[in-house]
Amino acid sequence: MRKLTHCLLILCCLLFVASELAAAKGYKNSEGLYRKSTAEVIAQLPAEYQAWLKEVELIITEDELKAFFEIGEDYQRDAFIKRFWRIRDRYPKTSRNEYYESWKRRVQEARGRFESLDTDRARVLLLNGFPDSLIQFRCSGIYPLEVWFYDTSDQARRRVFLIFYRVGGLSKYRLWRGRFDGLDELIDRISVSGGDLQGLRDIEQKCRDGEVLVAAIAFALNDPIGFEQLTRQVMVDSTGPSGEWIATFNTYSTELPADAEAIPVSLNFDYPGRRQSRTAVQTQLTVPREAAVQAELADYRSYNFVVTGEVLRDDELFDNFRYKFDFPEGQVPGESISMVLERFLRPGEYQMILKLEDVNGKKFFRTEQEISVPRIDKALPPPPPSDPETARLLAEANAAIAAGETTLKLVPPQGNLITGYVRFDTLATGEDFSSVHFSLDDKVVLQKRRPPFSVDLDLGELPRARTLAAIGYGPDGAELARDEILINANDNRFAVELVEPRKGKTYAQSLRAVAQIDTPEGSEPERVEFYLNETRLATLYQEPWELPVVLPSEAELAYVRAVAFLPDGNLTEDLVFVNAPEYLEEVDVQFVELYTTVVDRNDRPIEGLTKEQFRVSEDGVAQQIARFERVRNLPIHAAILLDISQSMEESLGDAQDAALGFFQQTLEPKDRAAFITFNDRPELRVKFTNEVDELAGGLAGLKAERGTALYDSVIFSLYYFNGIRGQRALIVLSDGKDEASRFSFEDTLEFARRAGVSLYTIALRDDAAHKKLSKIAEATGGRSFLIDSVAQLEGIYAGIEAELRSKYLIAYQSSNSSESDDFRSVRLDVDVPGAEAKTLKGYYP
Repeated sequence: MRKLTHCLLILCCLLFVASELAAAKGYKNSEGLYRKSTAEVIAQLPAEYQAWLKEVELIITEDELKAFFEIGEDYQRDAFIKRFWRIRDRYPKTSRNEYYESWKRRVQEARGRFESLDTDRARVLLLNGFPDSLIQFRCSGIYPLEVWFYDTSDQARRRVFLIFYRVGGLSKYRLWRGRFDGLDELIDRISVSGGDLQGLRDIEQKCRDGEVLVAAIAFALNDPIGFEQLTRQVMVDSTGPSGEWIATFNTYSTELPADAEAIPVSLNFDYPGRRQSRTAVQTQLTVPREAAVQAELADYRSYNFVVTGEVLRDDELFDNFRYKFDFPEGQVPGESISMVLERFLRPGEYQMILKLEDVNGKKFFRTEQEISVPRIDKALPPPPPSDPETARLLAEANAAIAAGETTLKLVPPQGNLITGYVRFDTLATGEDFSSVHFSLDDKVVLQKRRPPFSVDLDLGELPRARTLAAIGYGPDGAELARDEILINANDNRFAVELVEPRKGKTYAQSLRAVAQIDTPEGSEPERVEFYLNETRLATLYQEPWELPVVLPSEAELAYVRAVAFLPDGNLTEDLVFVNAPEYLEEVDVQFVELYTTVVDRNDRPIEGLTKEQFRVSEDGVAQQIARFERVRNLPIHAAILLDISQSMEESLGDAQDAALGFFQQTLEPKDRAAFITFNDRPELRVKFTNEVDELAGGLAGLKAERGTALYDSVIFSLYYFNGIRGQRALIVLSDGKDEASRFSFEDTLEFARRAGVSLYTIALRDDAAHKKLSKIAEATGGRSFLIDSVAQLEGIYAGIEAELRSKYLIAYQSSNSSESDDFRSVRLDVDVPGAEAKTLKGYYP
C-alpha cells in the first residue's frame, strides 16, 4: 500500500512538473510578450495612473486593463477609476465605499511592513486581509519563518494557514507550497544533519511553539495537491466583478469611430429654471428629416438616435449621460426631428461634449461647446429662450421645474413590521403651506391647516404594506410640494412612481415626465423608458429621470408611462392619465396576475396549453382573460425558511445539505435566493443574492436550539418579499407545531393571501401544524409535503423547481368596481381531464 501511495505521489509530482514546464513555456512564448507590451503602454501613461495601476495590479481584470489602456483623456481615466471602485462597493447605498477604504488600508500596511507590493507576503495581505494570528520562528536549524493563520480567508473562504520562509536567509520571504517546494527550502542543512524526519524533530525541540510549526508542515506534506491549490487560491483575486460594467462605461464614450460619416445637426441651449442650487440646462438637437435614415421592419417605420454627452468643469468630468430617442414615422410631421434633453448644473463655466448617432444610418455628429450656466434668481425670470417656437411648446413642461426651495418630506418610521398606532411627521421648507392633506392608500384621512403637519394612523394588527402621501397646498389652492412613502417596505422594493404629470391636472401642449425609483439594496436602475400612450419617446440611462414631453394636440386624452429596468431584466412600471375626465381618475382598475402551474394526477407539470383551455372567475363571476403567456425565463425569487429549533437537532445536517443543493441546482443568472432560519424568533441569514457561496456561508454553523415560533417566522419571511414582482416562492421546512408566536394561524393565512407569494411547506410529521400549513400553501397556489426523513428533500426541491419553471401567466381586469376591501376569491379551471391549475385562491384589493 505504501508503494502504491508513493508511486501515485511521484506520478502527481511528474504531472505537476510537466504542467509547470508547459505553463512556463507558454509564458515565455506569449505571456512574456503580453507583459512586455503592457509595460510599454503603462510607461507612456502619466505617473499618477502608473501608480494607481501598481496599487490595483492584483484586482484589476484583463478586460478592465484593456479598457483603461484604450482611454485617451485624463478626465475619462479619472471617471473610469471612480467607477472601478464604485462597482466593487458591496453597499452602494451607504455614504462610504468600504471596499475602497479596506484596500487603501491594506496597501498602506503592505508598504509599511514589506516596502514593496510585489512580495508574496504583500500579495497575500492585499488579497486576504490581515491574518487573525501570526507566529514568527527564529531558531537554529531552519531559515526564518512566519506562519499566518486565517479563520476565514477572503479568497479561499475557509480556515487557512500559510507558511512564509526567507529564501536562503535573504531578505525576501516566499510563500511555501508544501511538497512542491520541498522541506529543504525550510531547513538549514548546515545546522541539521540527517533526513527530513530528523529536521522536523529538531524544529519541534529547538523552536518555541515548534509543535505548531511541525503540525502545519506535516499537514501540508500529507496533502500535497490540496495545499498547493490553497496557496494558489490566496494569491489570485476571485471576488472581482463581471465585465458588464466595462461595456456600459464604453457606451458613454463621446469618441467617434474611424471614418465616421457626418450628419448635420443644429444645436440650442436654454436655461428655463432652477432646482435648488442647480440650473436646468435644456439642450435641443435638431436633425433635418431628409438627412436621417428610416428603419423599416415590416410595416413599422421609425427614426432612432442615441445622444451621448460629457460635461467637463476645470478639465474634470462633472457629468456624463446617454439618451435614446425613438420617433415612429407618424410622430415626425415636419421637416426636422428635434430631441430635447436636460441636465441640472451649478452656475459656472463648463465644456459640453455631445455625440449624436443616427442608429439606422450609422452617421454621427460631435461637438464641443463652451457654455456659461447662469444663476437663476427666484425673483427674476430665466433668460429668454433661443428658439421661441420650442419655448412655446415646452412652456408647461418648463413651468414644472421648481423655482425655489419648497419641499415637504415625510419622516419614515423606525423599524420593521410596523403595526398599531403610529405618528408620522413631516419636514417642510420654503413657502408657507396653507394646508397639508394626508392620504393612506389613495384615500384622504386628514387635512391640517396649521403646523405641526403630522398625522396619527392606526395601521392595524397585521404589518401590511401601506402607501402614505402628504400633499402641501398654497393659499390659492395650488399644489406646492408632495411626498410619498411606503410603510412596511424593505430593501427589496423595486418600484417606479410618476410624480409628474399629476392626476387631475390639465395639460395643453406639453408636460414634464418625472419618475422616482426605489431599487433593491445593492442595485441601480439600468435604464428608464418613457412612453406617451404606447409610443416610446426616450430611454434614459442615468438620473435625473426626467423628460420634457410635447403632447400631440391640446387637451387630448392620453397617458404617460414610465418603465424602469434592473440589469438582471426585472422591470416595473407606472402609468398616469393626462387630461382624463374625473370619472376615469376615480376608477381603480384592478389588474390581477395569476402565475399558474398545471399538473396531472401524478403532480407532473403539463405544458403546451392554450388560452382557450382556461376559465377564471372572481367571487363566482366569470372574468375575461386579458393576457396569457407561457413564462420560462422570468426571474425567480425564492427563500428557504428553515426550522432550527431543538427538535431539528438530528435532521439539521441533512436539511442544510439539501438546501445547498437546491440553491446550487436552481439559481440561474436572473434568479435570486434568500435564506432565513427560525426557532423562537426568525433571523435573516442571507439576503436575496445570486451568489451560491454567500448562501452556503449562511448555511454553515447552524445549531438546533430553543423553541418554535412558526407563524411569526412565516409572516417575517413573507414581509421580506415586499416590493418584489414576478415569480416568488417561500419554502418552509419545519418539524414542529408553533410554540412561541405572537401572530395566530388566522393572522398568517390572511397575511399570506395579501402577500401573493407561493408557499411550499414541508413537514416532518403529520400533525395539526402540518394541516394548517397545508391550508396556507393551498391558498397561495403552492403545495404541501409530508416526508418521513430529510433524505427526501432533494427530490422535493427538484419538483418545486420544475413547478417554478413551468408557469403560465394568466391576467384579467376585475369586473368588480366595488370599493370594498374584502377578500375576493378566485377560481381557475382548466379543460384537461384530471388536471389541476395551482394558483392563488384569491386576493385583497
